[in-house]
Amino acid sequence: MFQFKLHFSNTRDSLKSYLEKMTGKPVSLVLTDNATSLISIRRKNNLVSIRMHWMFLNAGDEIIKEIACFIKTKKGQTPHIRKFIRENQTCVKERNPKSRQIRICTQGRFYNLREIFNALNSEYFEGNITALITWGRGNTHAVKKRTLGSYSKHTNTILINSVLDRRNVPNCFIRYVVYHEMLHSIMEEKIENGRRSVHTPEFWKRERLFIEYEKAVSWEKRNLH
Repeated sequence: MFQFKLHFSNTRDSLKSYLEKMTGKPVSLVLTDNATSLISIRRKNNLVSIRMHWMFLNAGDEIIKEIACFIKTKKGQTPHIRKFIRENQTCVKERNPKSRQIRICTQGRFYNLREIFNALNSEYFEGNITALITWGRGNTHAVKKRTLGSYSKHTNTILINSVLDRRNVPNCFIRYVVYHEMLHSIMEEKIENGRRSVHTPEFWKRERLFIEYEKAVSWEKRNLH
């Protein structure tokens, strides 16, 4: 294993250089002041894209090595990272008061969103999605002509309409809706002719990678149109 001594506090360039040498992969590193997603790691082809809070410039050797190890193995525990974040909460700006009003409820009558989210995150996103997920409030009398799911970039939260928490809604369709919103949490929007576009050709292409796509869409056409 390549040995490289870190000198803290780091600069962005020194941290980027260290991670590239430890992982053997090109790294794109962006420092943020984001209060909802303190560190995210995405891989596309051979490039590793990392967004992390600026607090990590003051992280110790064991923390940065843990990040590098996670990049290389795509799995594993991260106790040092979690401990570092807990101890440096004063560096994180307080979220907008609206975000504190979100009531997280993942256990429904028939479906547990956290279990579904975790399984999809592991299967399709290498565990890199950091969004929260919750059932929305409201009645469960009808599904038609409703927004079934949404993603808020501001709060980094996926909201799934509680009308889907029903016995006759198949598991594949719940998973499809959650997967769709998880894609929104990681894919960039585009502005075309002055109009905001969230469902780009690349988005639709990635959506079709969902293994039960045809089955879910077929159920939707038969039951929700």
